[in-house]
Amino acid sequence: MPQPPDPQTKQTTTPSSNSAGYKNICVMGLGYVGLPTAMLFARKGFSVCGVDIDKAVLSLIEERRVTEVYSELSEWTDALDRDFKTSKAPKPADVFLITVPTPVHPETKSCDLRAVKSATEALVPVLQPGNLVILESTVPPGTTRNVVKPILEKSGLKVGTDIHLCFCPERILPGNTIHELVHNHRVLGGNTPEASRRAKALFEQVVEGEIYITDDISAEFCKLTENTYRDVNIALANELSILADEHGVDFKAITPLINKHPRVNVLTPGIGVGGHCIAVDPWFFVEVSPWKTELIRTSREVNDRMPAYCVQKIVSDLKAIEGTGKSQEDLNICLVGLTYKPDVADTRESPAMRIVELLKERGYSVTTYDPLLEEYQGQSLYDTITGADYLGVLVNHSMVKAELALNKTKIKKLMRTPKIRVF
Repeated sequence: MPQPPDPQTKQTTTPSSNSAGYKNICVMGLGYVGLPTAMLFARKGFSVCGVDIDKAVLSLIEERRVTEVYSELSEWTDALDRDFKTSKAPKPADVFLITVPTPVHPETKSCDLRAVKSATEALVPVLQPGNLVILESTVPPGTTRNVVKPILEKSGLKVGTDIHLCFCPERILPGNTIHELVHNHRVLGGNTPEASRRAKALFEQVVEGEIYITDDISAEFCKLTENTYRDVNIALANELSILADEHGVDFKAITPLINKHPRVNVLTPGIGVGGHCIAVDPWFFVEVSPWKTELIRTSREVNDRMPAYCVQKIVSDLKAIEGTGKSQEDLNICLVGLTYKPDVADTRESPAMRIVELLKERGYSVTTYDPLLEEYQGQSLYDTITGADYLGVLVNHSMVKAELALNKTKIKKLMRTPKIRVF
């Protein structure tokens, strides 16, 4: 049995002659990674079959309403009029890309691999000799070789000889999907050197970033480390901001001064961490090595506690307003910005949503507004804050920031009690 390659910086071996002959691509999962990936391959002349078990997702594509959910893909909608088909089940193809979600269990904090297993099982009846299977979903180290490989081999085909298997994690920042999908460098981990060569030759046809080769478990480790690095550094900034509050220091104001040091780059603190990557992936390290991940676990816990800490600050502000004669029941609270990050219409793991929930649990009446979310747009920001006693800007979208900068006086006049806090 061929052995996985040793980790190395960049593959220089010439791809095998038949590895560039792949033309039929099947993408399993048409979410925020799978759909743009499928569209990218279609725009590059590949025959693409996009697979999803959600009828609503398939209808969105078939009816050409993709931009209703993914507005940033408007530049690529021409891909849907090329050789792009959709299906509820995979069809025979040359290459299968698995881009399904891998959420974390809310209580055990373990990785839910059901979608990965289900997608892989669905491939078994259609696999053919020479096929290349690429897992892009973020997973705990060892998943490609210990979970995906055995399922594929139920087909009677052997990974490494009959079919080829790789792990190639996505590196996409929501809000900048098109540019990053094309231009970001990629790490690709083959289960064998031949699998790596074939996958590299494939991706070289659609991306402009460099492609770096390692083995499958090392590539999995790279992906988790990238997001864990971000999470740990955000946790440091958040914890320092809590200490600064205790000492009466404006941490956001002094962060630029701290970063004048040539080897220091403290991040900006916030209300917590959301999204499906940074808020989730570090737990996969904790899952596989629970006794060796104290720092990673603590960082996750620090960031997960931030919504509750922000609620404490809001309640403190509200108590001051109540001291002017208004009761808790009379207070009109307006919270703006509900997505997990500025300028992105995505609420997955949103700490802002958690803040709203916690305030309501305390008995406060909360009005919400977010210009990027149709269900929270209301009539306008001004209509929403009219008569409000408190305006908390949880996520400072560009358009909200501009309104506050230009019309803060007007906003305060519309409010009953002009108390504003920008987190």
